[in-house]
Amino acid sequence: MRKISFWKMSGSGNDFVLIDNRSGSIPHEGIAPFIRKVCARGLSVGADGLILIETSKNADFAWRYYNADGGEAEMCGNGSRCAARFAHLNGIVSRPEMRFETLAGIIEAEVKGDRARVKLTDPCDLRLDLNVQLEGKEYVGHFLNTGVPHLVIPVDDVDKIDVFALGRAGRNHALFAPKGTNVNFVSVGSQESEIKPGTSSSPTPGTRHPAPFVYIRTYERGVERETLACGTGAVATALVLGALGKLRSPVSLMTRGGILLTVDYSWDGKVFTNVHLEGDAKVVFVGEMWEEAWK
Repeated sequence: MRKISFWKMSGSGNDFVLIDNRSGSIPHEGIAPFIRKVCARGLSVGADGLILIETSKNADFAWRYYNADGGEAEMCGNGSRCAARFAHLNGIVSRPEMRFETLAGIIEAEVKGDRARVKLTDPCDLRLDLNVQLEGKEYVGHFLNTGVPHLVIPVDDVDKIDVFALGRAGRNHALFAPKGTNVNFVSVGSQESEIKPGTSSSPTPGTRHPAPFVYIRTYERGVERETLACGTGAVATALVLGALGKLRSPVSLMTRGGILLTVDYSWDGKVFTNVHLEGDAKVVFVGEMWEEAWK
């Protein structure tokens, strides 16, 4: 019986299966059923996505990132931090600083204990003040591609939003056809705003966090549901709010999982550069999946 060694990691609530595939033992052709079965919760390992670490001629290593539905994505912010720490802990890259190849371009990363900081490729296709009809109601949204497409919709209270229904409608909206988009609902906190008890905003109600910070909930394309965090969505949100003049770098974002992500960047009024995302990259467990896990 064939067995595959893997690591399970979590980046701010996004969980991933990571496999060292530098030997090429897992072919990419026809991989979608394998991805879907391994990522199925309750039936296999379970994850939001699967990451294959591979060789690269242009960087320290390369990755192939797949969403839970089996589709390959260009980039994943939380997954990129996990990939960096995986590579460091497994000796693929001995130093804490590294570069790795993605479909979105070369990503620079630095591992800091159980955290990692990544420099993303420069975002593109900023579109502000879009009128978007979702479930019979009009919202003002803003679009930015941070390696993958994101729609950012500011709302008064993210905890009152039906993220599944509205997110699904936005994900499939004609404005973003044919590939669709991820959808982020965000509420901006004020200076020294108290984190609301009994909500998604924090696992430790009553604590305070200095501004600027944002509450964020994300419907992820490819996972097709709300996830506990989305790194590229956090980046898109911070940058959109910067372009709107609402917040300045750096920005802290409180995820659905109650974990903070930090985004910093440069903005000259026209383009964003030096975009960084920092957050945790935790090892959950190391295991060996049997062939029946994907058959």
